[in-house]
This record gives sequence, structure tokens and C-alpha cells, in this order.
Amino acid sequence: MLGATTLDVEVTNISPHGFWVLLGTEELPVPYSQFPWFKSATVEQISTVERPTENHLYWPMLDVDLSVESLRDPAAFPLVSPGAA
Repeated sequence: MLGATTLDVEVTNISPHGFWVLLGTEELPVPYSQFPWFKSATVEQISTVERPTENHLYWPMLDVDLSVESLRDPAAFPLVSPGAA
């Protein structure tokens, strides 16, 4: 069957401090302090996530793209968003 190939990604928990994404067997935190554009998002917006490639996550309802590496090591990717606090 032909179609778009997508890789597994799932939001496993959402808290007042952030959320966690499960990528295969690896679970990564997404703290709002380091990724502030998610802080005001709804559960539906956060839970609607795609993984078009192994190292790319996309939240279409928020138009947010992130590298998986930026979740693994946020310090290596300084935040330049005007929404950063």
C-alpha cells in the first residue's frame, strides 16, 4: 500500500510543567521553561504530533517544528524565540 510513512510518536503525559513524548522506546521531557510556545497550548494541540523523519517532530495545530536532538539536549540549542522567558 502506498502512502506517507510516519514514525511512532506519542505524548504520554502532560503536567503543569511540561509534557513527555515517547519515540519508540525513548521517552523525552518537553519542559515549558525550555519550550515556552507549548505552555498555553491545549491538550489536543500538544497531543497532535507527527514524526515525519527520525529526527523531526511537528505539531501541525501549533505550527511548531523541533529536532529530536533539541529535546535530548536543550542546552545545545539556545532558545531564540521571542516568547522565551
